[in-house]
Amino acid sequence: MTRDLRAAEKFYGAVFEWEFQPTRLGEEFSVAFADGAPVAGIGALSRWLHVPVAWTPYFAVDDADATADRIRERSATVAVGPLGFGTGRAALAADRDGAVFGIWEGKAIPDWRVGHDTAPAWLELRTRDALDAAIFYAEVLDWACHDSECCTVAYEDDHVVLRRYQDPVARITGGRLETAPDPRIQPRWHVYFYVPDVDHAVHNAVELGGSVVSSAPSSVAERWTTLRDPDGGLFSVSTRSAAPRSE
Repeated sequence: MTRDLRAAEKFYGAVFEWEFQPTRLGEEFSVAFADGAPVAGIGALSRWLHVPVAWTPYFAVDDADATADRIRERSATVAVGPLGFGTGRAALAADRDGAVFGIWEGKAIPDWRVGHDTAPAWLELRTRDALDAAIFYAEVLDWACHDSECCTVAYEDDHVVLRRYQDPVARITGGRLETAPDPRIQPRWHVYFYVPDVDHAVHNAVELGGSVVSSAPSSVAERWTTLRDPDGGLFSVSTRSAAPRSE
């Protein structure tokens, strides 16, 4: 969600070489395509809403109403929905620490999943208590169930890692539990996107008013850079290699 949809299309079109198409949802929402395949949606926020510009991951669920109930039962928040949305139903929620995420029930892109083809490369939840967050999402989204289709959750290298078909798709990173939370830092989901050339993507982003927040040293094999778009939205670009490490 962004303040200026056309400016966002121009920015992300240059950074990722995405093309945009309108949707049946109106002029304030468009879908980004890479190599002819849908990869992301961008919508315009009302200028009267005082909420941050941000990328939000949506997790596929079998039943949006049941999932929304589980979210509320665990003292988290369902801010919007579930509502009919295009070919399915969606809801926007926040976990107990305030990290925003969405749920989606309905038609999905066949064989489209994080880490493959045009899909985002990697998702990362940056929060205070990684174990507590992992339990919350596992209960709400039915991770670590006994079905072979379910995601598996494991503790690896001081992070909670989510895998699907053995492929890492997300990581939950926590802080020091003995340290009081910093009120200036909001727990959030962060999205990494694959690019063929990190330096080229960064150059295009800066040329169009974006800024570099942090990056991996050029000597490491896993190249990534975190950027801020002109509207304040944070995201990272990464080479197609192993999952990037935390800043």
